[in-house]
Amino acid sequence: MKNLVILTGAGMSAESGIKTFRDSGGLWEQYKVEVVASIEGWYRNPDLVQKFYNDRRRQLEKAVPNAGHTGLKELEKMFDVHIITQNVDNLHERAGSTDVLHLHGLLTQARSSKNPDSVIDIGYREIVTGEKAADGSPLRPNIVWFGEAVPAMEAAADIASKADFFAVIGTSLNVYPAAGLIHYVPADTPVFLIDPKPVTVFTNHKVDYISEGAGKGVAILTEKLKQLTS
Repeated sequence: MKNLVILTGAGMSAESGIKTFRDSGGLWEQYKVEVVASIEGWYRNPDLVQKFYNDRRRQLEKAVPNAGHTGLKELEKMFDVHIITQNVDNLHERAGSTDVLHLHGLLTQARSSKNPDSVIDIGYREIVTGEKAADGSPLRPNIVWFGEAVPAMEAAADIASKADFFAVIGTSLNVYPAAGLIHYVPADTPVFLIDPKPVTVFTNHKVDYISEGAGKGVAILTEKLKQLTS
């Protein structure tokens, strides 16, 4: 089967009730990025950062995958589907997708403050004030914050470079380094972009824009892919 590589962002999970950061009413209006999503914010006020991600974890526990998530799972019947996500939720996995690479970490995990490779699964529980990792350092969310390296980028670039079809869902491609993945996609690979808002991708690829949310957009993408492969 051909490789279908999908890059997903916050818009992928919006229909599941997961608040996005940049939209009107989004999290950036409630919290400044440097306060809750940067390594400097963690050093300055770890209790506030822990509370922010504890709240996100509780929200995630109540959320359910939407039609977009389940539609991507169904595409595994037609393609080798590789999902690269900027999202820190686990909705792709809960929908049944079998190959998901998280660029920015995962809410249901925590890690040592000293060793990024010392990761544990915590599910939806809170990280309590003063909780320590096995090495004695403060236990923190396993989230890649602004100001930190993105360890999974090399693997993501390799996946993108092998795409027979490439789809972008729910991300404006404004956040680097993830936005740069489009430049690893082979020049002759068809590219699709699903987003209800106008988005311009700066690439030499021919981009098929689908101006819908994730659920309806994935259904349209599926039909377009069937036509291309029939």
